[in-house]
This record gives sequence, structure tokens and C-alpha cells, in this order.
Amino acid sequence: MIPRYSLPEMSNVWSDDNTFDLWLQVEIAASQAWTDMGVVPADDMDKIRTAKFSRESYDRLFDETKHDLVSFTRAVAESLGPESRWIHHGLTSNDVKDTALGMQMTQAVDIVDAGVVALMDVLKRRAAEFRKTPCIGRSHGIHAEPMSFGLKLAMWWDEMRRNRERLAGTRKRVAICMLSGPVGTFAGVPPEIEESVARQLGLEPAPISNQVIQRDRHAEFVQILALIAATLDKIATEIRGLQRTEIGEVQEPFGPPGSVTKGSSSMPHKRNPELSERICGLARVVRANSMAALENVALWHERDISHSSAERVILPDSALAVDYILHLMTGIIDGMLVFPDRMMRNLELTRGLVFSPRVMLALVEAGVDRKEAYDTVQRCAMESWDEEKDFRELVRSDSIVASSLTAEQIDPLFDYDFYLRHVDHGFKRLGFPVGPTNEGASL
Repeated sequence: MIPRYSLPEMSNVWSDDNTFDLWLQVEIAASQAWTDMGVVPADDMDKIRTAKFSRESYDRLFDETKHDLVSFTRAVAESLGPESRWIHHGLTSNDVKDTALGMQMTQAVDIVDAGVVALMDVLKRRAAEFRKTPCIGRSHGIHAEPMSFGLKLAMWWDEMRRNRERLAGTRKRVAICMLSGPVGTFAGVPPEIEESVARQLGLEPAPISNQVIQRDRHAEFVQILALIAATLDKIATEIRGLQRTEIGEVQEPFGPPGSVTKGSSSMPHKRNPELSERICGLARVVRANSMAALENVALWHERDISHSSAERVILPDSALAVDYILHLMTGIIDGMLVFPDRMMRNLELTRGLVFSPRVMLALVEAGVDRKEAYDTVQRCAMESWDEEKDFRELVRSDSIVASSLTAEQIDPLFDYDFYLRHVDHGFKRLGFPVGPTNEGASL
């Protein structure tokens, strides 16, 4: 069973409590910077460090002002005396809000990164487990050639590795602060204040800004979340396909033996891939949010707030959704049932047709013209397909094949291990273990 999603970290990042706490951190850091410049008296700064925020006061003040930052600074001021005059000195609202938002996105990236690492660890382990397990590869949904099931898992690991690299780049570009005053001219707050606050909060100052941190950074944040969601959607879609009754090669965790887990209100036999389906559905939400994030890049002149209302939805929702579906996918891969015997039965479903490329190449290497070799093998393949005959026997009895290849040359062509002989090469490229395994089969 997959553990219940009860990780509070991501919801805490986007909570009102964390938002107001970060706003207060920015205000205190700015006051400290003014103190270091000799503007705010040291005694006043000692008191400002003890400032508190009251949500009750904020709500009362917001009913009056209808402005969040004004209400916030006044609520904080109620916890202070005359030194409260230094709160928000020289700043504009987005100096505080955008800097705090950069901290929230950084916190969110770190949580998502931990989830990516957890999924990669499970993928790596299970890829090694099924490194030598043959299954059919499909193109256009049709049987193509045999492959290693572990190769699928290793490929997903590699894609998540790329997602992690993208996250690292995004983290640098969202861990940004801005305290440059109205329209970004530093007219009321010198650059030294911004640089000091950046050092105190572990951020980088925006090289240049107007009245907001530019929204390409936020769009990238959501785009990377959408890419991660797309990868999870891809994996979940494959699991859903492989769990279909007609294929039956894998099954997502359903419940321990003897459990009372139910798959349907009317059909007691059902074991549906509903966890994978949930991932696919939420991935659509994150992808849709990425479009709104792109729309937020274009603002009027030095700022408007058309982006703000959308960000209050798309940033937390996207981060929460990705955190959740990462948790789901890690549990699915960890507890996924894999059926190598069913994979072998599916390999044999087409009675040896998957070996047709090997037979054709062997004929070419024996001196047969490529067109003739292709047409000969295709003729046998179509007869096998249409009349449900064994492809191996048709090849062995074909006159062109028999005149070109001996039985000793033909028989080794029908060997599943042939398709697994280079699996270790790819695994080594990824740094995966390539030790012995009990999995694998050949005919």
C-alpha cells in the first residue's frame, strides 16, 4: 500500500502563516539594513526585532483599508511603539511581497527536489531488478521488438534526472529579492538596502527591476513543474496501458493480501489503475496552469496586478499537485507488481513475428538482395499473422530462406537474449548497478 499523503511541508510553504512570516522577515531585514546605514537607531532596531504579527489585527485592518501590505504593516506596528515608524521605510508593496514570494518558491523547489530524488531512488532500484527481464517493445501500440523492462524504468530515471537539473537552474532564478522602491529606481531606498537584505535572507538581488520581479522567473517555475508533471503523466500512462486486462504485465499497488480495498461499487473483480489515472488528471491541471504563468509575463508598463490573482492560485496549486503526484508515483513504482511470465506470454503472442528483422538481416548478410530478403520475410510474416501460423516454422520451410541459411544459422535467430545483450551498456552510462539478476528468459 502507498502511505497516505500526509506531508505538511508544501502546504505550509503556501500557507497564510508562512506568507506573513516571510513578509515580516523582509521588513525586519530591511530595518536592519537601514540601521547598518545609520538611519534607524540601534535601540529602535532592538525593539523592531521583537515585532509580532497579529492575524486578528490584520483582518480588522483589512476590512478598513482593503490593502494587504498596509494592513500588514499596521498590524505589525501595533506590537511596537514609536519605533514602528521605521517599518516599511522607503519600500513599496512588491518589494516585500515579491521578495517573500521568491523565498516561497525556493522552499517549494527544495521540497519538489526531495520528491524527485525519492522517485529516482526507487526507479533505479527497480530498473536494476528487471534489467534482464524481456518484454515486448511497442511502437504505434503494435508489437515491435523485444526489449528489457528495466530499460523502461532506467529511461524514466534519466528523464527525472534531467528534471532535477532543470529544478536546480530554476532555483537560482527564483531565489531573488527586490527592494528598489516604486518603479525600480531606488529613489527612496538605496541599492545597499537591497544588497543587505539579500545577504540576510540568502537571496540574490535582481540585477535590474521595475516595480516587480519580472514574471519570466515565475513562469519558468511553473513550466518546470509542468515538465515534471508531464514526465509523471508519461510514466502513469505507460503503467495504465500495461495494466490493461489484455496486456497484464504490471499492476499498480492495490492492497495487501486479504485487504478490503475496492475497485468498483458494482464490479467486485475490478482492480483499476486509479492512482495512475489520478496522476494523469492532476498533470493536466499543472500544464494548464503553465499557460496562465506565461500570460503573466506581459504586464502594463512598470507593473499592474493582473498577475497577482492568477499567481495566488497557480503557484501553490501547481507546487502542491506536483508534490502530491511525486509521492503517488514513488509509491506506485515501489509497490508495483511486475509479471515476467505474462511478459513472456505476450512476447510469444505473435508466434515469433518479433524476430522478423533478424531473419531479414541474416538473409542480407548471406548475400540475398535486401528487397528480396524483405519481401520474403514479410510474406512469411503476413501468413503467420493472417493464418495464425508459427513464424519460425514458416521461415524454416521457405525455399529462399532454406537455400540461403542452414538450420544451424536459423535457430539462433530466435533468441530473446540477443535483444538484451547491450542493456548493461546503457545502464553503465547511467551509473546503474549491472550485477547478476534472477530475471530473464530465452527460448
